[in-house]
Amino acid sequence: MATILDGKTLAAKIKEELKEEVSVLKGRVGRAPTLAVVLIGDDPASQIYVRNKERTCEEIGVTSIGIRKPASISQEELEEIVKTLNEQEDVDGILVQLPLPEHLDSQRIINLIDPAKDVDGFHPVNMGKVVLGLFDEGLMPCTPYGVMKIFEAYGIELEGKNAVMVGHSNIVGKPLANMMINKNATVSVCHVYTKDLKSYTMNADILCVATGVPHLIKSDMVKEGAVVIDIGISRVGGKIVGDVDFENVKEKVSAITPVPGGVGPMTIAMLMYNTVKAFKLREGI
Repeated sequence: MATILDGKTLAAKIKEELKEEVSVLKGRVGRAPTLAVVLIGDDPASQIYVRNKERTCEEIGVTSIGIRKPASISQEELEEIVKTLNEQEDVDGILVQLPLPEHLDSQRIINLIDPAKDVDGFHPVNMGKVVLGLFDEGLMPCTPYGVMKIFEAYGIELEGKNAVMVGHSNIVGKPLANMMINKNATVSVCHVYTKDLKSYTMNADILCVATGVPHLIKSDMVKEGAVVIDIGISRVGGKIVGDVDFENVKEKVSAITPVPGGVGPMTIAMLMYNTVKAFKLREGI
């Protein structure tokens, strides 16, 4: 029977540890770490994500500043908001909720955020530190970092293993592939243009999937005893499902993340981790 990699419980543990740390830091510095969250427009999914982030800030004692602007905001106006937050001494982390409305240049906005306040970990400087394995110096992208914390918590060794990353987004696939390389795994990256996906996945000791395609990975595509990390999330018939056919695959593998309750909760936990880390780096702690 597969070990269920319980991200929900692990995230709760990380948040509890951060809560204690924030309490100590607040007494030492005289203020709490502060996260500014910028939400543009009224996308329902984005609103839910932002509410969850604000609620988690409250849980662990991080100060949250919410900035909400209509979808009609101009590129120049949004850039001015980011520049102002960069200069605010009492703001430690900046998060611009993605996706942005189509008329806005998301990458330009990401590039404008001070790398030291980039708690999403998407700035090219922080991405470069991912490639170089400079985990202590930079702020790592939250979802891939959450996956690495799952590996660590469950004692899943990557060194010498064949790892396959299905999906090559800048947010998950590329940084996670590099993080696994830095742990001395042999990594293949697959995507929509990959021919014969199954030939890769069947060879994976560690299989990570982040495509947003419901149940893309079937039981016959997975190696016996593999570790499967399902990062995808979709709604099908009113039910939340992942990229992996969980019910059938779990009978074949040694460990697997559920959806929901696997990687998702870890993403917000690592956002809080990055916010506290950014605060400590800025305060020289």
